[in-house]
Amino acid sequence: MHHHHHRERPDHDYADDVITVQGVQPHHKTSYLETMMHLFKGNIGTGCYAMGDAFKNGGLLFGTIVTLLLGFVCVHCQHVLINCANLMQDRCRRERYEKRHMTRNNSGVLGPPPPEPHEPPPDFADTVGLCFRYGPQATCHWAATMRRTVNVFICVTQLGFCCIYFVFISSNFKQIADRYGLVLDVRLIMALLLVPVVLTSIITKLKFLSYCSLAANVLMTIGIGITFYYALKDPLPPVAERRLIGSPEQLPLFFGTAIFAFEGIALVLPLQNEMKYPADFSKPFGVLNLGMVFIVSLFSTFGFVGYLRWGDAVEGTMTLNLPDGELLAESVKLMISTGVLLGFALQFFVAIMIMWPMVGCRWTYASRHPVKAEMMFRVVMVLITFVIAECVPKLSLFISLIGAFCSSALALIIPPIIELIVEFSGVSSRTPYARGLLVLKNGCILLIALVGFGTGTYESVSKIIQEF
Repeated sequence: MHHHHHRERPDHDYADDVITVQGVQPHHKTSYLETMMHLFKGNIGTGCYAMGDAFKNGGLLFGTIVTLLLGFVCVHCQHVLINCANLMQDRCRRERYEKRHMTRNNSGVLGPPPPEPHEPPPDFADTVGLCFRYGPQATCHWAATMRRTVNVFICVTQLGFCCIYFVFISSNFKQIADRYGLVLDVRLIMALLLVPVVLTSIITKLKFLSYCSLAANVLMTIGIGITFYYALKDPLPPVAERRLIGSPEQLPLFFGTAIFAFEGIALVLPLQNEMKYPADFSKPFGVLNLGMVFIVSLFSTFGFVGYLRWGDAVEGTMTLNLPDGELLAESVKLMISTGVLLGFALQFFVAIMIMWPMVGCRWTYASRHPVKAEMMFRVVMVLITFVIAECVPKLSLFISLIGAFCSSALALIIPPIIELIVEFSGVSSRTPYARGLLVLKNGCILLIALVGFGTGTYESVSKIIQEF
């Protein structure tokens, strides 16, 4: 049972509260502030340190405006997803209720209704599947495929994060090792990292992972603070020395990196479902809006200041720009790398929770030795992310690729599509005028998303090929 229970919570970083699944303590529903902390934990990761690189590609003016705009659109899409999930949950309840009454009336005996089964709220993939299932005739037979597609995208995104984490940690460690005269190849450092990564990735209990997550959070926060301190401690160069708008072939890379940084959409439904008062999550001054205003401002400021300070020398992770040989700067590199190392297992957990049930049921060995089989599967998956990370030369291009390809599909393409399907499935009470506006708005979001998706994926892939 508890495997399924985790799958309902497709994202990772609020593991503290899922401890209860293992039956350790009575279920603890999160308060407003706790949920806010989880939202930060889920959104502020390596993407934050990549924002300097994003601004290098986008330019100061374009970068700021588009980061704010993308942030706004992402949050809007998260609200759309929440509304669709709530509608689908009501729809399922109503259907069950009708079915129950039908069966009672047909049998002619009006006994007491059977007890209502406790239905876990739909997650991202379930919501998409249900929207297609209850949609117009044309979409019904796409339901299962779409549900699977969303799960595949979530897995690819999560495993992409894991590959990025490998490159991120090893490039930071390489700088520290070089500084102390240990000149090791970055690939060798990655191989050494396999040991701690495999050890943390075979932890199956979220209880232990939640401690990792808490530690990672603290380290990340201190790291951001000290990076800001280094960027601002000397007078900044004048804005005129930096580009205000990037060249056309750089803008798609900007899009990929920025959308990668806002990858929190798989988190919204689980966070809302965990709350004591779920309505507090999506109301106008709720957790989602206030939290994301802070996150989007942080990202824009961080990217702006990072690019203004270091210019074209800004790295795919700004930690690499911190001066060599200063104790404080070295400690930041260590802290953030350790924070990311601890975060690896949580990102990995999400993908495994979705993939393992699919693999486990088709593998005969797994039915006899479930624990051994799952360990083997986890180790193989870590090795796959390791091999991909070994092959990718540049962190910034990889981040841009994952952002443009997966994150934009999840965050910007799926929500408008399901909203349109729900609108045209005949349950809507909108006037034709309001419906026209809705179609126009979603058309615009899809247009932005598709242009970014196409050009961003194309540019990152062609640049990666050039690097080889």
